[in-house]
Amino acid sequence: MSLVIVGSIGLDSISTPAGEIQNALGGSAIYGALAGSFFTDAYIVGVVGTDFPIDGLNLLQQKGINLDGLEVKEGKTFRWSGKYNTWNKVETLSTELNVFADFSPQLPESCKSCRSLLLANINPSLQMQVLNQVSGYSHLACDTMNYWIYLCPKEIEQVLRRVNIVFMNEDEVREYTNKENIYSAARDILSLGPQWIIVKRGEYGSVAISNDDMYFAPAYPLEEVKDPTGAGDSFAGAFMGYLANHNILNRAVIKEAILYGTVISALNVADFSVKGLIDKTKAEIDVNKEQLVKWTT
Repeated sequence: MSLVIVGSIGLDSISTPAGEIQNALGGSAIYGALAGSFFTDAYIVGVVGTDFPIDGLNLLQQKGINLDGLEVKEGKTFRWSGKYNTWNKVETLSTELNVFADFSPQLPESCKSCRSLLLANINPSLQMQVLNQVSGYSHLACDTMNYWIYLCPKEIEQVLRRVNIVFMNEDEVREYTNKENIYSAARDILSLGPQWIIVKRGEYGSVAISNDDMYFAPAYPLEEVKDPTGAGDSFAGAFMGYLANHNILNRAVIKEAILYGTVISALNVADFSVKGLIDKTKAEIDVNKEQLVKWTT
C-alpha cells in the first residue's frame, strides 16, 4: 500500500489577487506527495539543487514522505514565477529549469514495485523512462499539459497505452483529440488502453469516464481562494493515494478517490504554496469529504 510520484520539485514565486509569496515549495511531485501521504506511504522521485532549503526536506520527512528517489545535484533548484490576474488563468513570468533540465528519473529498488504510480506533469519521454523501470504496480496514472500535447503527441500516445488512469483538463482533452465534445474525446483516449480518464473542470469539479460508466463530482465550495497553484497535482496525488489501498478500479473506489481529491485540492488552493495541506489531519479531511457527500446527495 504505497504511492510513488515522479515529477518536478521547485521553488515558486506567486502573485494572486489575494497576495504573493516568494521562493515557496512547489512542483508537481511536492503537491502530489503531500496530498497522497494522507492515505498511504508516499515516495517522491525528482531532483533538487544544493540550494533547496533544508526546511523543505525536513517538512517532507515529517510528513512521512520517503526521499530515496530524491536526487540532489550541484546547482540551482527548478524555479517558476507566475501571476494570477484571474483565478482561472496564470501568466508565467519566468521559468528556470536549472538542475531539472537534465533530470533523468532513476527509480530506487524501493520504488519499483509499489501499489500506485503517478507520473506527474513532465516530459512524456521521461514518463516512458519510468514506465520501463517498474514492475508489480496495480495502478499506473499520468498527467500532462497543453505544452507536451502540442510538442510531442506521439510520445504521449505511447504513455497512454501503458497506463490505466489519465488526468487531463477539458482543454487538454479537446486539444489532444481534436474533438470539441468532451465525452466523444474521452472515448478516443480510452480506446488507447486506459480504464478511466479523470477530466478536471476547475470550478465546475471533475468527471470520471470509463468505457461503460461515468461519475460527476462538483467542486468543493470555498469562501476564499488564495493560490490555485498545485490544485491539479494535489487532486491527482490524493486520488492515487486513496487508490493505493485498493486493488480494483470499480465505480465505488473511483467515486471515493474523486471526492477525496476534490476536498484536498480545495484545501490546497485556500492558502499559498503547500500551507493549506501541511496542518490538516486525515480526520479533518474525512469530515470535509462527508460534508461534500451530504451536499451532493
